[in-house]
Amino acid sequence: MVQFQKPWRTTLRSVVLVIATIAFSVLVFQTSMIPSKVALSPPFHAVSSPGIESRSSSSSNFSMDNLNVQRVKDNMLDDDEDDNIDLGEEEPDSEFLLDLGNGIILKKVRDPEDGFISFQKVVDPKYSSPKIGDSASDFSASLDGVSERNQTFILDQIKEFPDESNSSVAVPTPVAAHIIEPVEKVLIKNTSNPISTAATNTPVSGEQETTIHLSPEKQSIETLTDDSVPIQGGSAAPRNSFGGKNNPKWRKNKRAMPPLSMLEMNKLLVRNRASYRSMRPRWSSAHDQNMLAARVQIENAPILKNDQELYAPAFRNLSTFKRSYELMESTLKVYIYKEGAKPVFHQPLLKGIYASEGWFMKLMERNKHFVVKDPRKANMFYIPFSSRFLEFALYDSNLHSKKNMVQYLQGYVDMIASKYPFWNRTGGADHFVAACHDWAPYETRHTMDTTIRALCNADIREGFRVGKDVSLPETLIRLPRNPVRELGGRPASERTVLAFFAGNMHGSLRPILLQHWENKDPDMKIFGPMRPGASKMSYSQYMKSSKYCICPRGYEVNSPRIVESIFYECVPVIISDNYVLPFFEVLNWEAFSVIIPEEDVPRLKEILVSIPMEKYLSLQQGVKKVQKHFLWHNSPVKYDIFHMILHSIWFNRVFTIRAR
Repeated sequence: MVQFQKPWRTTLRSVVLVIATIAFSVLVFQTSMIPSKVALSPPFHAVSSPGIESRSSSSSNFSMDNLNVQRVKDNMLDDDEDDNIDLGEEEPDSEFLLDLGNGIILKKVRDPEDGFISFQKVVDPKYSSPKIGDSASDFSASLDGVSERNQTFILDQIKEFPDESNSSVAVPTPVAAHIIEPVEKVLIKNTSNPISTAATNTPVSGEQETTIHLSPEKQSIETLTDDSVPIQGGSAAPRNSFGGKNNPKWRKNKRAMPPLSMLEMNKLLVRNRASYRSMRPRWSSAHDQNMLAARVQIENAPILKNDQELYAPAFRNLSTFKRSYELMESTLKVYIYKEGAKPVFHQPLLKGIYASEGWFMKLMERNKHFVVKDPRKANMFYIPFSSRFLEFALYDSNLHSKKNMVQYLQGYVDMIASKYPFWNRTGGADHFVAACHDWAPYETRHTMDTTIRALCNADIREGFRVGKDVSLPETLIRLPRNPVRELGGRPASERTVLAFFAGNMHGSLRPILLQHWENKDPDMKIFGPMRPGASKMSYSQYMKSSKYCICPRGYEVNSPRIVESIFYECVPVIISDNYVLPFFEVLNWEAFSVIIPEEDVPRLKEILVSIPMEKYLSLQQGVKKVQKHFLWHNSPVKYDIFHMILHSIWFNRVFTIRAR
C-alpha cells in the first residue's frame, strides 16, 4: 500500500533547515568579525580611556572584577548630568585610570574638601590599567565616522533644507569629499606600538578602522616640518585676510612685532571690522539672512540714555551692545557636535587655571535656550574639545612635538566635514571653539583657522585675529561648588597697599618686575611665590587690601590675575604687550584698569602714584560695576561671563558673515 507523506511535514522540515542554515551562517560571520573589530568600529580615531567608553568583555588581560567595576563606573558616568560635577558616593577603587605609557598614568581623583573630580598625572607602579592600544580591550576607541551609508549624507541633507535654501540657487558640490581622506603622516621607525595614525588613499568605509595608539614603549618618530603636513583633503579651510601664517617667517615676526598701544589696538579692531569678511557661503540659508538683518539692527540701535543693569563707561558703545545682546537671546541657535570621545571631547575641567574652557563647555552642553538638537535649526556650531586634555593625552614630551595634537584635531574636522554639510557650507566660519591652554593658538591655527576661536592666549603675535577671534578670560576656579565665594574686598578708603603681586617666575617679565620692586619700597608689595604662613596676610587678603593688583604676563600674554583682581575689586594693572583683552570688541578696558607697556616696569610706582585719587576711585567703581561680567555661576545669569563669552562669539560672527 502506497503511503503519501503529508505536504505540511515536508514544508516544515524545509523551513527548519533554512532557519538552521541562516543561524549557523550568522554565528560563523560574527565569530570571524568580532576579533578583528573592522566591521564594528567606526573609521575615525579618538583618544579613549578606561571609565569613559564601554568596552567588550572579551579582553583576555582584563579580569571580570575589573569589568564589573568598569560597568558600575560607566553607569555612574552615564547617569550623571555632568561628569565633572559630584558623581555621588563613588568609591576610591572606581577611579578613572588612563595609562599614557612610560609609567605615567592619568588619574581621576576626588578633592577631599569639595568632593569634585580633578585629574592628575601620576607615576605609580601599583596601578596596572590596560594600556591604550591593547588589542584585547581596544582602549583606542573611535569616534563616530563615515560609513558607506553616510557617504551620501551631505547631498541628502542639502536636499532636505527647502525652508532654508533658495531653490533657485544651484547647490554646489561640497568641498569635502564624501569620504575621509586621512592627511596625517606620522613617520615611524622600528617601533611596535607608537603613537600612530593609519594613512591610506583608499576610501574609508564602515569596514575600515583608523586608530591612535599611545605607546608604553619609547618611540622613535621623525619630527615633521610644517611643510610635511599637507592641507586637509576632507574639509574646506580656505585662507582669507586673517589666513594662517604657518611658516618660519611668521614665527620670526612674532618676536619682531613691536608692542601696540591701546589706541593702535583699537584702530586694528576698527580696520578689521571694516575690511574682513568670512568665506562666502556655498549656498544660501535663511539663518544667514537673519544674522545679516541682525547686523543692520545692531548698527542702527537706538541710543540709550540710562540703563539700570549696565555701566555705560565700561562699554565701547552701550547701545549697540544692549541691542546685540537682545538679538542674541532671540536669534542665536547652536548645535553641539555629539561626535568625539572623552576625555578630549565632552569632558569639562572645572578647577585650575584652564577652567574657563571647562565651565563654558559644561554650561553650553546643559543649555536649553540656545542649544538645538537638530543641526538644521542652528546658525552656529560648537566643537566641544578640551585643549588641556588634548595636550594631556597626546603631547610627546620626549620629542617636544605638538604634531600629534594638530593631526588629531585635523582628523576630527575631516570627519565632521565628511559626515555633515555644515562645515563645508561656510568653510567653518560659523563654527566656534573655546580653548584655554597656552598651546591652543598653535593647535587650532592649523585646523580651525577659519572658525571663531575663543582663546585665553589672545596674542596677536600668535595668530589671534582681532574682530574674528574672541579673547577668553582666564579664570582660576578653586571652589566649583560655589565659584563666587569670598567675592569682593575692602572699600577703597581701607585699601592701604598701593600695589601687590605674588607669583612664580614664569616668563621673562616677572623676574624683571621683582628685580626692580621686590623689597625695594614699602608701598609696593611685590613677591615671588607666597608660601603658606610666610606672610601675615594671605594672597587673597593682599588682593582685598590693595589699590592696584599687578597682572604681568607669564609664559604667555594671559593671566588669571586679571579676573582675580576684578573678583576682589582691586584695579588690575595689566603688563602684557600685544594682549587682546577679554571681550575687547565690546568693553572699554581703560574705564576699569591700568594698562602699562612692559618696558615701563621700572617706572611702575611713578605711574601709579601719578593717578589722581578721583581717577582711582572711578577705576575702582568701574571694577565693581563690571565684576558681574566675569563671574561663573552654576546656573548662568544674564550678563555673566558665560553669556559674555557667547555674546562675543555671536557678535564677531554677525560682523564677519557674508551674504551668498
